[in-house]
Amino acid sequence: MKVDVYKIDGSKSSSKVELSDDIFGIEPNDHVIYLAVKAFLANQRQGTHKAKERAEVRGGGRKPWKQKGRGGARAGTTRSPLWVGGGTIFGPRPRNYRQKLNKKVLQLARKSALSYKAKADQIIVVEDFDFDSPKTKELLNILSALKINGKKTLLLTAGNRQKVYLSGRNLPKLNILEASNASTYDIVNNQLLLLQKSAVEEIQNSLN
Repeated sequence: MKVDVYKIDGSKSSSKVELSDDIFGIEPNDHVIYLAVKAFLANQRQGTHKAKERAEVRGGGRKPWKQKGRGGARAGTTRSPLWVGGGTIFGPRPRNYRQKLNKKVLQLARKSALSYKAKADQIIVVEDFDFDSPKTKELLNILSALKINGKKTLLLTAGNRQKVYLSGRNLPKLNILEASNASTYDIVNNQLLLLQKSAVEEIQNSLN
């Protein structure tokens, strides 16, 4: 399918870009999108949670009171899980949450997410742009000209555009990534995809 390429002033340019049907026009597979998003979120977890159990809590070495004669329950330590200040029963322990998916599954998930965006007309292609120095106001002007300011947007750049990234990192509803690094989660977690023209080719090369 062919889509218009916009200039940074919001007007349409004379050129169009071809979106490959093998990537932007497939029948989306909801299950692989679910698997990819679940794996992505699981892989963000550090797994460093820890609670001290009965044997790890400091103190409690002395028997609080004698075994018999008080008329109360027996107690061998003040660090029993039943006591305030005691250990935790079956508390969390450090663990690795990492999930691994096959490369073909991840590719199909990205293609499915991109196809959903294309079908919903949520992809905008803009001419390549960069800044001499980080300028948030200039990037904001581009978003306003394209009439997408205020919408949760993922801007995919061709290669590392550090000045563009620094210009947009303060904007609350804008995420900026290199096209080759965008995951399925990044794609589905935004309302709009704003693609630099060269980024389209980069995406298609990485998924073919």
